[in-house]
Amino acid sequence: MKYRSRTDIITAILGIASQGATKTRIMYGAYLSYAQVREYLDFLVSKNLLTRDPVGLYRLTESGMNLLHTFEGISQVLAVNQEPRLESAI
Repeated sequence: MKYRSRTDIITAILGIASQGATKTRIMYGAYLSYAQVREYLDFLVSKNLLTRDPVGLYRLTESGMNLLHTFEGISQVLAVNQEPRLESAI
């Protein structure tokens, strides 16, 4: 697997949690270890991007949804395969 930035991992977690997900589902869906998923979930909850309901599901907050849409928009704009290479344009 290629290197992923923190932004890539956070985007994956937010996407998985958009419909509500357990810690285990997020861990497997984002390809993280248990220690990593705990660290990321604690961080995202502290930043009010995720909440944990009484059943144990993690869900996006309004801020989390806005951030996910922003990340997805940036990814679309910067997608490498959509634009011709700069060298060929010169």
